[in-house]
Amino acid sequence: MLFLDHIYLIPLLPALGAAVMFFFGRRLQKATVSTVCVGVVVLAFIMACGAVLQYTAWADANHHQPYQKILYTWLGTDTGHFNYLTKDGSQAAFQADAGFLLDPLSSIWLLFVTGVGMLIHIYSIGYMGHEGGYYRFFGYLNLFMFTMLMLVLANNYVLMFVGWEGVGLCSYLLIGFYFHRKSASDAANKAFIVNRIGDAGFILGMFFIAWYFGSLRYVDVNRLAHSGHFQIGDPIITVATILLFVGACGKSAQLPLYVWLPDAMEGPTPVSALIHAATMVTAGVYMVARSNALFVLAPDSMKVVAIVGALTAIFAASIGLVQNDIKRVLAYSTVSQLGYMFLALGVGAFAAGVFHVFTHSFFKALLFLGAGSVIHAMSGEQDMRNMGALSEKIPTTFRTMLVGTLAIAGIPGLAGFFSKDEILWQAWKFNHVLWAIGFVTALMTAFYMFRLIYLTFWSPSRVVSHEVEHHIHESPKSMTVPLVILAFFSITAGYLGVSPSLGGSNRFEKFMEPVFANKVGEAQAAPEEGSRGAEYLLMVLSVAVAGAGWWMASRAYSSAGKDYTEPIDAISPPVYSTLLNKYYVDEGYDYLFTGRRKIGDVRLGAMGAGEASSWFDANVVDGAVNAAGWITRLTATISKWWDTWIIDGIGVNGPAILARMLSYPARLFEWGLVQWYALVMTAGLVGFVFYYVYH
Repeated sequence: MLFLDHIYLIPLLPALGAAVMFFFGRRLQKATVSTVCVGVVVLAFIMACGAVLQYTAWADANHHQPYQKILYTWLGTDTGHFNYLTKDGSQAAFQADAGFLLDPLSSIWLLFVTGVGMLIHIYSIGYMGHEGGYYRFFGYLNLFMFTMLMLVLANNYVLMFVGWEGVGLCSYLLIGFYFHRKSASDAANKAFIVNRIGDAGFILGMFFIAWYFGSLRYVDVNRLAHSGHFQIGDPIITVATILLFVGACGKSAQLPLYVWLPDAMEGPTPVSALIHAATMVTAGVYMVARSNALFVLAPDSMKVVAIVGALTAIFAASIGLVQNDIKRVLAYSTVSQLGYMFLALGVGAFAAGVFHVFTHSFFKALLFLGAGSVIHAMSGEQDMRNMGALSEKIPTTFRTMLVGTLAIAGIPGLAGFFSKDEILWQAWKFNHVLWAIGFVTALMTAFYMFRLIYLTFWSPSRVVSHEVEHHIHESPKSMTVPLVILAFFSITAGYLGVSPSLGGSNRFEKFMEPVFANKVGEAQAAPEEGSRGAEYLLMVLSVAVAGAGWWMASRAYSSAGKDYTEPIDAISPPVYSTLLNKYYVDEGYDYLFTGRRKIGDVRLGAMGAGEASSWFDANVVDGAVNAAGWITRLTATISKWWDTWIIDGIGVNGPAILARMLSYPARLFEWGLVQWYALVMTAGLVGFVFYYVYH
């Protein structure tokens, strides 16, 4: 049990690499930096594989219990003091350990975080080879790996929160890596601030759990949740889970806290692949899945999760239809796919949601790294309107990206088909409206992804610079080999979860059963024979809609020349402008919180800039101004009352008045005069002498 007993070394290895970079990196050669930083992640991946293999054997012999390695008690006490009286009548000492937990859920995250992270580290050697701050970049990547692994392996919510905040810090550092660019610094600040809003919800949710359950250990909370002492719909648990989901919305970019993720594309492309596609943004999904025992007791919270996930999925997909920056298309695709995952969790299909996280990590990392290879070949160009005809010039990049596109679109035989189809089937059984939203989102996904493929690889060349076109070349092996490996898993990973309706046994769901077993919700139940026909029909519709999206993209972009017209723009310019400007959410937020009026890429048919500005002011800004004014006045009134009577009155003046009243008896003797003190001391001595002489 070498690897399992030393599981704590898995996050410590990249932490060691980060420490070496921060203290000595400036003096090291790039080859040494690469060896150290990539080497520690490779070792972490090897140890992760060994630990998971040993855990499967250990779990078989221990009734599939989670394995815990507790190093020491970090917060709390073992002495029995400050115990909580829990709902079932027992006492539990509040504790937060420096402890690590391995079970099927953390095993899945552990494998793809270390595996995909290792490939991205290798890819970064070629992509960042000519960039400044090489050691700093790899130091940040190693630090991110450390914090993400702490988040995944923690055995309690407090230690998870440490990793949670750590990945937020690393996100800030990596998004703002090109700190000399104002856009990158602004994007880093935006990510940091928006995530703090979500984190406030997370920490409040933790407080509720600690107060109500008396523990923040997963095993203790789950034991109490399954004890039968809590009613379904318990209001305290509902509030706690809603607050936890607020934290998930921030980290996993759900409405309304999604706005940081598209701007995070300002960071280097490996950052986009590692943090904002494969690992960090799935932290919210992991936290909700880890808290499944609580969410099952709060069906209203699960409905909120499902609805927010579905709305985020279709909202982000609609924006992705018209974006021109190749990385931003993938960014909105990530937001949309995360919505799919939360939709699955909200309808009770926890295993299906986690399965989509698993498959998504491969094909989305592949697509982002492929986009980086395209940008590398195009000498930094990211606008797809200035690309085209690249399929023969960078064939490895093209073929691997095509695999990723087929996978995310849900084409049969690839990983995305199996996980997406399972989510849609479970959504259908839960609520037909949610299924319809997911179904339309699947159509949009296929369209915007094949739009990317056609504009980048299959349409006529629109490269503006002849010099750039002349120097287009395939990326080095350090970049293309990870693409090939990720393409392989984008094809094969889905076969771990083939449903019984397709002749499989859904080994992935069976592996996850110890974490999600005995959870309420029909979505987890095996389909009855009578429903198989409906499942097959929905499967056919899912494949058909993916094919329809491909066909529509082919019709619109296969011959897109330099002056091609966007089909949505030709049909309805106002709709196109609204989608191009992301529903003006960023502009609205900017005005509400800073008072600035900003217009992005406004295009309303033949309108000029002045007319577009007037339209924006009349339809967006003025409405926001009126709402903001009313909210501001109400908030000011409440704030003034609160400050005067609560903060100043009770909080500040109250204790002062009480202390003054209590001080009167003491002030009769404490005059501040030295002569008086001397007289009292003398009188006291005389009194003692008199007492002992005459007693």
